[in-house]
Amino acid sequence: MPNVKTVLVTGSSGQLGRCLKAIAERYVDCVFTFAERADLDLSNQQSIHDYFQQNQFDFIINCAAYTAVDKAECEAELADQINHLAVQQLAEIALQQQSKLIHISTDYVFDGKHYQPYKETDLVAPQAVYGVTKLKGEQALVATMPTNAVIIRTSWVYSEYGHNFVKTMLRLGADRDQLNVIFDQIGTPTYAGDLAQAIMTIVGSDHFNQTSVATEIYHYSNEGVCSWYDFAKAIFALSSVQCEVSPIETKDYPTPATRPHYSLLNKTKIKQAFNIHIPYWRDSLQQCLTQLAQQEQQQ
Repeated sequence: MPNVKTVLVTGSSGQLGRCLKAIAERYVDCVFTFAERADLDLSNQQSIHDYFQQNQFDFIINCAAYTAVDKAECEAELADQINHLAVQQLAEIALQQQSKLIHISTDYVFDGKHYQPYKETDLVAPQAVYGVTKLKGEQALVATMPTNAVIIRTSWVYSEYGHNFVKTMLRLGADRDQLNVIFDQIGTPTYAGDLAQAIMTIVGSDHFNQTSVATEIYHYSNEGVCSWYDFAKAIFALSSVQCEVSPIETKDYPTPATRPHYSLLNKTKIKQAFNIHIPYWRDSLQQCLTQLAQQEQQQ
């Protein structure tokens, strides 16, 4: 088979990694390696070094991250190692091995005080340790790899896998008659299955497969806008769960980490660069809920 690409997916037991694994068989021109923490531990610099002494890839898709936003406030060193120093090390290895690198970042690099969807060029000002470490990872990658890398900032990721807002709401909604959900944080949910397909579109694109292409930052979430309250209402409506949802303000639900009040992402750049169609958030939510229902029936 001509032009077979070898593709490494780090963090393969996470939401995005598992969504990539679920669609991998569609990409017959790619040979995938899905690395879990036992194979490649980004919290350990020696583990990263040893792994790439034995392995080399055309593409590295870095889905691994420290994502416990509140816990990061008291585990700053660990979060920095995984979200920043490990990313720098991956970039150095990708540069040395002439690999292309796709790295996943976050809307938390912004302060959430904007009034229109954030563009890739907008001022960054993270408000929590998690966002600070993710931004340092972005900056280290760009400094190390001025070419042949892509950074994708995303937001509010959920899927049929792992722990996420959708599955938490379904669990709580089944147990309770009423829930309070924040209404003054605005953004867009991202179905990890859609993001996985967008990543593979980039892997297969003529643009990114040039010998040398400038490193770029892109934004990706589903289309549309909602609050966490709206998101919860939609989850219950689409899954026919009888649970009353009451809107509350952020100040009524204090958390260790400060979250952006507004984190809408402008996706024009990624849509134009790679001709990507992005689904509306409620349509993707329906797709995820259908997958979850099928999983339950199979159990």
